[in-house]
Amino acid sequence: MASDDATGPVAIPAGSLIEPPMAMALNVHSSPGVYALLLGAGISIASGVKTGWGVVQDIVGKVAAVRDPDNPDARAEAMADPEKWWEANTNEPLGYSALLAAAAPKPASRQAMLAEYFEPEEGQDDSKGPTAAHRAIAQLVKRGSIRVILTTNFDRLTERALQEVGISPQVVSRPEQIKGMKPLAHSQVTVIKLHGDYADLEQRNTVDELETYPDELQEFLERVLDEYGLIVCGWSADWDRALVRAVEGTRSRRYPLFWSQYGRFSDAARALTAQHDAVVIDGRSADELFADLVRRVEALDRLTTTPITRDVAVVQLKRALPDPLRRIELFDLVDQAVTQIADRSTPEDKPVYVPPTAWADTFGSNVRGYRADSDILLHLLANGVFHDDGTHDHVWQRAVERLVRLRDTTPGTSSSYLEELRHVPALLATWTIGIASVLSRREELLATALYRPEWTVPHSGHPRRGPAWCLNPVRILNTDGMHDMHPAEGGKFHYPQSNWMKDTLREPFRLVEPSDVAYREACARFEFLASMIAMDTDKPAFANPWAGEFLLDSTWGYEGNGLAAVIETELADTWPLLRAGAFGGQLPRAQKALTSLSEWRGQYGRTW
Repeated sequence: MASDDATGPVAIPAGSLIEPPMAMALNVHSSPGVYALLLGAGISIASGVKTGWGVVQDIVGKVAAVRDPDNPDARAEAMADPEKWWEANTNEPLGYSALLAAAAPKPASRQAMLAEYFEPEEGQDDSKGPTAAHRAIAQLVKRGSIRVILTTNFDRLTERALQEVGISPQVVSRPEQIKGMKPLAHSQVTVIKLHGDYADLEQRNTVDELETYPDELQEFLERVLDEYGLIVCGWSADWDRALVRAVEGTRSRRYPLFWSQYGRFSDAARALTAQHDAVVIDGRSADELFADLVRRVEALDRLTTTPITRDVAVVQLKRALPDPLRRIELFDLVDQAVTQIADRSTPEDKPVYVPPTAWADTFGSNVRGYRADSDILLHLLANGVFHDDGTHDHVWQRAVERLVRLRDTTPGTSSSYLEELRHVPALLATWTIGIASVLSRREELLATALYRPEWTVPHSGHPRRGPAWCLNPVRILNTDGMHDMHPAEGGKFHYPQSNWMKDTLREPFRLVEPSDVAYREACARFEFLASMIAMDTDKPAFANPWAGEFLLDSTWGYEGNGLAAVIETELADTWPLLRAGAFGGQLPRAQKALTSLSEWRGQYGRTW
C-alpha cells in the first residue's frame, strides 16, 4: 500500500522543460506501485468492443426492431433515445438488469447475446482483442509499476492482456467481493470493475444506475483514491456521477493526478483537474499514452539498473530452466539479451556504408562489435539448449527470429558486404544452437533451427529460405574481409568463416564441453548436417554447403572412418532429423543431399 512519508514522489509541474508525459514517467518510475489507473471507455475504442451504453443502445434497438418488424425505422428511432423509448413501451425505467432479463431471461441465452459484443468472432482471434494500450498496461504491471486498476468498462480486455504476459489478476466486479479480497498490497494487481462485468446482471450503466455506488464499493473507492496517485485515461466524467463525486471528495492529494484527454474536455473533467491541480496530457490516444509511458520508464530503467553480467545471466538461466514457475523469467532473460543486440545494431553504431578506403577497418570493427554485443546471448543459448529437454525450444527459436529481422530495417545506401553483416548475430545464435544440439544429442532441434525462420533480401524477388541457406557463413562473412580480420599463421585458412566461428564460439561452450577435441568434432558434425540441408534444394544457385574443414577430411570415403561414412550408416527412417521433419521427413531426400554434398566436395571442396 502506498505510504505517506517524506520519501514519496514529488509532483513535477509541466512546463517548457518537463512536459506532462515526462513528469508522469518520472513519478511512476520513482514510486513503483504508488499509482493507480482509472480507465474509461476511451481505452477500448481501438479494440472494436462497444461501451456498456453502446450495448444497451444496440439491444434496445434490436428489441424495437422485433417489436415492430414492419417499421424499417424502428431500430434507429429507439437507439436515438433508448431510455425514452424503453419507458414509453414498458412503463419501467431502462436498466441493464431489466433489459437483459427481458431480452435474455436465462443465463445461457444472456451469455450468448452478450458474447457478440465482447468476445472475438469465430476464426478471428484478433478481433475484439486487447489494444496496444492494454498490452502496455500489462507491461507496466509486470514490472511492478502499476498494481491497482480502476475501470468503468464491462469488457475483459485488461484481464486478457494481463493473462497474455502470465499474470492472473485479482478482479473485483461486485461489491460483495470486496470483503473477501486479498489486500491490495499483497496482490500483484487488482482490477476493480466499478460498473461490473459484462456477464453480470449487477452492472451499472444508465444515468440512474450511475448516480450512486453501493456502500462497500463507495468506501473502497474512497480509500484507493486517498492512498494512491491516479492516472486517468479514456474517462469523460460525463455520466458517472458517483465516480465524479468520489474524485471530488478526495482530500488534498498525497500524490499528483495525471489526466490524459483525447478530444473534447467535458466541464466535469475541467472542474476535477482544476480542483486537484492535475497535470493534463492532451491530444494523445490511450495507445499512444501508455506505449510512450512504457518507453520512458524503460529508458529510466536503463539509467538506474546495473547491467546484468554474463556469468550472472547464466546462473539465473540455470535456476529458471527446470522450474515451470519461472518460465517467464527465462523468456525475459533471453529476450532482453536479444534486445540489447538489436539496440546496438544501428547504422550509427555499425556503419553499413563507408568510403572504399575505410572498408576493411569497418568490416573488422563491425564483426567484432556484433560478436561482443552477442556475448551474453551466446552463453545463454549454449547453456540453455544443452541443458534443456525441449521445453524451451520456442525461446531459443524466437531469439533467432528476432535477430534475422535486423536486416529488414537497413536504411538508405549501403555496401553489400557491410549490410550483410547485420545477420552476424543471427548466424552466431544459430551456430550456437546447432553445436549445443549436437553436444546434447538433441539433433532433432536442427530440423527447426536450420529451416525456420525463412527470410529473403527485401525487394529481391528471391524465394524465402531458412537459416541453412540465408545464414550460410559464406553468404554473411566476406572471405577477403575474414582473411584480413582473422589471418592464419603462415598463410590463409581454407575456410576462414568456419575457423573464425569455431574459435570465437569456443568460450561460451567451456562449461558444457571442456574438451577442445569434442567441441571441434561437434562443430564439424553441425557444419556437415547444415551443409546436407543446404544441398537439399532444387535451385542449384542456393546449393552451397557451410564450408568447413570437414570437407578436407582425407577419410571422407573410407567406410566407417570419415564423418560422411558415419552419417551414411545413420541414415534411416528413424534418424532424429527425419523424424523431426528435416528433408520433408523423406529418407531418399536425405540420401540424395548426402550424395550432392559428396559430389560438391569432389569438385570444389579443396579450392573454394
